[in-house]
Amino acid sequence: MLITQTPNRVSFAGGGTDLKAFYENEFGAVLSVTINHHMYVTVSPRFDETVRVSYTKTEITDGIEAIEHDLVREALRLTGLSRHIEITTVGDVPGGTGMGSSSSLTAGLLQALYAFRGDIMTAERIAEDACRIEIDILGHPIGKQDQYAAAFGGLNYIRFNPTGTVDVEPIPSRPEILQRLEAETLIFYTQIQRAANSILKEQSEGTAGKMSILRQMRDLAGEMRGPLTGAGDLEEFGRLLHEGWELKRSLGFVITNQGIDDWYHAARKAGALGGKLLGAGGGGFLMVFAPEDCHDSIREALGRPREITFKIDRRGSRIIFISDHQSLVRDGGYS
Repeated sequence: MLITQTPNRVSFAGGGTDLKAFYENEFGAVLSVTINHHMYVTVSPRFDETVRVSYTKTEITDGIEAIEHDLVREALRLTGLSRHIEITTVGDVPGGTGMGSSSSLTAGLLQALYAFRGDIMTAERIAEDACRIEIDILGHPIGKQDQYAAAFGGLNYIRFNPTGTVDVEPIPSRPEILQRLEAETLIFYTQIQRAANSILKEQSEGTAGKMSILRQMRDLAGEMRGPLTGAGDLEEFGRLLHEGWELKRSLGFVITNQGIDDWYHAARKAGALGGKLLGAGGGGFLMVFAPEDCHDSIREALGRPREITFKIDRRGSRIIFISDHQSLVRDGGYS
């Protein structure tokens, strides 16, 4: 048996410019950070010739073609494993809440399956293969940011080039700046889970008419690097978050709703400098950035909703456990 641990991510700016509809015309860019909320994947040999997959439901099939979980099915196909195998997945946060959990699952699953097969892949290869499965094979109308964030980990400026290549540039922040970023960020659960695919499909189809706004959102990702590096002006970071909120709302695409808008306005009135909905929008988690002495007032203004705390996870997808007994052969058989 082996277990992988893959971080979820919080995106600060640039979302939407990682869609092919944007970056095939000009480069896109996002600024994001991975956090200590994770997706765990276990892979172990199975004595029977069947494949067993356990997530919110359990599947036992005679072959991979019958597997309903599309990410698992295609990851097994890509890695050449097809029998005598058992897979389980567990996440710290529910899917559809804007933290890139699907791509964390895909990256962590690939990491586990390749290692189980006896191969070690680079973060770049894991990210590329995760994009291949989710975007090229399954046709999900999503971008590339989540796969690269999950595979590489840390605080990064990620650039998506018209050639299809991706550059991951770590942000050189001092420890005290990152500690303030952790301490002054609040993340509240809206209690709304949503399928991002429908929002992203609409956004992708409408990209041509929104290029000017998306270009500003991309440039904002680059501008945000300054406050997080030597300058350390996190008040400016908060103000840029608010600018990003206004830009993203102006896109339309059902990104927000009246309830979420009311939360955000209440948080701002109570002292928040800025914030954003994590992920494609429509629900999930609302992140706000504010001085610590305003936090209780913000919680009270929002009715003390459920919230999560976090620490920055500087590492991407990795293997955290390998048992002493490991005996798969390369064709997926048990020996």
